[in-house]
Amino acid sequence: QVQVVESGGGLVQPGGSLRLSCTASGTIFTFDHMGWYRQAPGGEREFVAAIVGGGTIRYADSVKGRFTISRQNAKNTVFLQMNSLKPEDTAVYYCKGYGRGHDYWGRGTQVTVSS
Repeated sequence: QVQVVESGGGLVQPGGSLRLSCTASGTIFTFDHMGWYRQAPGGEREFVAAIVGGGTIRYADSVKGRFTISRQNAKNTVFLQMNSLKPEDTAVYYCKGYGRGHDYWGRGTQVTVSS
C-alpha cells in the first residue's frame, strides 16, 4: 500500500522560512510527477508547485520567486523550500505523487504564518 507523508509544517512569522518534506513508501515504481498543493481555511485546494516528467518545474504565480521545489534523484521524495512567507500562505499543504495512472495524496501538514 502506497503511503505519502508530509512533514515540516509549523508556525512561522511573516518573512520567515520553512522547508516541507514529502516521502512515499510502499511503492515499487518511481512517480512520474510530484508536487505540492495547499488549501486555506474555507478555500479550495490549489496548485503550488510541481516537478513533472523529465524535470520541468512549475510554480503558481503567487509563490514564484519565494518557493523552491526540489526532488531527490529517482526517489519518491520531494521538498518545498518556502521563503519570505506571508500570512496568505497559511494553509494545509499536501503532497501528491502521480504514477501508473493514479494520484497518491498525503494527509497534509499545517503551515501557519502569523505574528
